[in-house]
Amino acid sequence: MAILKNLTVDEMVCYSPTMITTNGIWQGDNPLDYALPLFILQVILVVVATRIFVFVLKPIRQPRVIAEILGGIVLGPSVLGRNKAFANAVFPLRSVMVIETMANVGLLYFLFLVGVGMDASAIRRMGRKSITIAVSGMVLPFGTGALFSIFLMKDSEKATNGSAYVLILGVVLSVTAFPVLARILAELKLINSELGRVALSAAIINDVLSWMLLAIAIALAEDERISVASVMVVLSSAAFVAFNAFVVRPIIMWIIRKTPEGESFSDFYICLILAGVMISGFITDAIGTHSVFGAFVFGLIIPTGPLGFALIEKLEDFVSGLLLPLFFAISGLKTNVSLITGASKWAIIVILVILACIGKVVGTLIVSISYQMSLSEGAALGMLMNTKGLVEILVLNIGRDQKVLDEESFATMVVITILMTGMIVPAISIIYRPSRGLISYKRRTIQMSKKDAEFRVLVCIHTPRNVPTMINLLEASNPTKKSPICIYVLHLVELTGRTSALLIVHTSKKSDHTALNRTEAQSDHIINAFDNYEQHAEHVSVQPLTAISPYSTMHEDICSLAEEKRVAFIIIPFHKQQTVDGGMEATNMSFRTVNQNVLANSPCSVGILVDRGLNSSNRLVADQMSHHVAVLFFGGPDDREALSYGWRMSEHTGISLTVMRFVPGEDAAMSESSTSHNNNADKQRVLTVETDGDQETDKQLDERFLHWFMMSHVNDDSIAYIEKVVNNGEETVAAIRSMGDVFGLFIVGRGQGVISPLTAGLTDWSECPELGAIGDLLASSDFATVASVLVVQQYVGAGLEDGLGTPVLNEEYGGGNQSTFMPPRGSQTVTSPRGHQSVFIRLLHSDHRFPSDVFRFPPSSLPFQQTSVFFSTTQAGLRSTLATSLRIFSIASSRPPPPVCPPRNSLDFPSPLRSIESSEYNTRKYMSTNSGGIF
Repeated sequence: MAILKNLTVDEMVCYSPTMITTNGIWQGDNPLDYALPLFILQVILVVVATRIFVFVLKPIRQPRVIAEILGGIVLGPSVLGRNKAFANAVFPLRSVMVIETMANVGLLYFLFLVGVGMDASAIRRMGRKSITIAVSGMVLPFGTGALFSIFLMKDSEKATNGSAYVLILGVVLSVTAFPVLARILAELKLINSELGRVALSAAIINDVLSWMLLAIAIALAEDERISVASVMVVLSSAAFVAFNAFVVRPIIMWIIRKTPEGESFSDFYICLILAGVMISGFITDAIGTHSVFGAFVFGLIIPTGPLGFALIEKLEDFVSGLLLPLFFAISGLKTNVSLITGASKWAIIVILVILACIGKVVGTLIVSISYQMSLSEGAALGMLMNTKGLVEILVLNIGRDQKVLDEESFATMVVITILMTGMIVPAISIIYRPSRGLISYKRRTIQMSKKDAEFRVLVCIHTPRNVPTMINLLEASNPTKKSPICIYVLHLVELTGRTSALLIVHTSKKSDHTALNRTEAQSDHIINAFDNYEQHAEHVSVQPLTAISPYSTMHEDICSLAEEKRVAFIIIPFHKQQTVDGGMEATNMSFRTVNQNVLANSPCSVGILVDRGLNSSNRLVADQMSHHVAVLFFGGPDDREALSYGWRMSEHTGISLTVMRFVPGEDAAMSESSTSHNNNADKQRVLTVETDGDQETDKQLDERFLHWFMMSHVNDDSIAYIEKVVNNGEETVAAIRSMGDVFGLFIVGRGQGVISPLTAGLTDWSECPELGAIGDLLASSDFATVASVLVVQQYVGAGLEDGLGTPVLNEEYGGGNQSTFMPPRGSQTVTSPRGHQSVFIRLLHSDHRFPSDVFRFPPSSLPFQQTSVFFSTTQAGLRSTLATSLRIFSIASSRPPPPVCPPRNSLDFPSPLRSIESSEYNTRKYMSTNSGGIF
């Protein structure tokens, strides 16, 4: 027989304490008459109900605490509990003690984890700004609650303790739930922002102040007058805090020091600490505070580090996923919304919620403006400080248990808590939109980036395995004094719902402690690697960041950061990694989703890096050539962007660049003609064979870009240009295979929206369309190559007025005429004959790898410095007239001949020109420029 309280009225229930487990339904026993099977059923119903609400509320980003309370309300007397048969069968009075006991055990350990998650030393380091915001955000809501408590007590028959009633309502309206706020900030992508950091700091202070008020409220709840007992409760609570800080904490520190670095803590120490949670709860409950107060203080003294994270890893899933929902569900089961009767009572609730929110917003806003925060940031910060959670529900339950609140008042305040927390996310979405303050910038592509300006790159990292090749790629990107590289390293961490995943955001400069958990260890490894690179590299700055979000929305973090930092290029790792046998296997298919979303929403150019070991034996050395890079050029904006990146890399002394351009042959031209007619209604660009009078914009831009590239590198013996005439995808694949294993890196354009006969049929077998036809071919396990691949997509909105590869033509260089490129003053030119299609010139250098290393100049008038030679011929008569009709124009020079190794970026052609070649006809003749004769 037991007397059960915490109900509408005290009731007496008789039951046998030995009825714990059933003998089975075959013995005629009803499982619901026994404590254990009934408790299991209750847990199942609570978990199912809360998970349904979590799923329903997820699209509107509501915190889980609301779903858990709503689940309890649905199971309680407000909805399903109205059915007496259901209530008596599933939640009979005799089961209340068992389920409440387990719920409070879960609450005990959850508050312990909350204390572990807070850095007590960080509270001492809080600036005046956070402290002022926290205090100002509590004063007005507390006053509002105290004022309205007068009206609520008039209608409450059983709320006799006026002082405790005022204090409880004030705490409910003024407190900020730190764990819930951290989750909301992560969902809103604000946890790494200045607003998020200030909000979290203020919430920690608010939580500490709330616990102080809670201790006072509990003392007053026992006796409205300030008696000796009330004073003893407060003093003994303070003594308990001091004992933990000066006695228990040194013991915990001794345990940490005794455990060797890098090793896990023994089970004995873990069990000892978990037992300490129970002991602390027992002590504080005995002195008259509350058991959860002792658990929270005990967790607070455990230092941030390996021990704290080990405890979180062991407890969090079980406590947060199973036991804690029981507590919120019990609060919902106690809430009978039908008791809130009358329009006046609901009007008071609505007015109270509005005034409390306004009070916290106004108080926070005034202080925020004094600290030079914008109006929208101050208002958003005030709304965030209205977040409610565990402490409020705990205070309400204590008030209900101590008869400070009656059933109606309890239900009223639970509804207030739900409404105030539920309105946070929609209000923040309306009030605060960081994208509004972003200033547009033009340099969103590599092609548009200035050669004498900072080059900003956002590097995304999933695991430490991505780091070596990324660093080597950045090192090859040629940071110089005129064009330094600013690298934003973004570690991508999945938001799993665990507090430990969020805690790495709050860690400041890393100390010499060991890895906190797996995520923290990876983050440390990544940051240390890039810090080491920054220290040893010149003209490089690194800023490490961490993005914590679900994979489905992770691209929002990447794109918003790129926009905020005005990045020109985003590099993301491919979702497949190389295996031991040289194949490629997927590591996490969610990575592929992230890549696809970034490609679709990026505010700048994007590169997907397929890592095949660029980090191995090819590490760059400043004084020797160690990397062979190939750019495959088919045409279009993505290929121009790929060549722009290769252009930048070619300036590095350790890079040898080969550019292979694929030119459609006659068969491709015929098939292209019919294809282009069939795709007139399509929005995709079609690359066509160049003919006289062809005015296609992409083709003109390709020619201008290649022309300027060659003009800038005619004296660079580390660059080779190849033209390969192919007619279909099969010949394209054969041409790429013929390049061999010389190269360590291929740079290709994604080719978005481009149809080309040169890649016809390749897309039909594509496994990863996000790489494009050529990128997918090179990344395939079936394609025998050991080279890494960088697939580049140019930002769609890029302009054409400025940049690396599309110079503005001034008067000296032919005005704005796109078809004729005039030479500098003082130079002589030779105009190509009518019908001229292209000119192929081969430059002799020390590193020929292919028999068709040639320069191809577009059909236009070309610039010539003195001591230069130009060859011109028509394509149609090349084979028959090459030996007899080829005219060599030798321009006499009054200057000394150029040196054997001319300076980089000179526009002079090398004087000792040795040969010319047509890659289409595979014809070669050797020349001499000494006398202008033909041999």
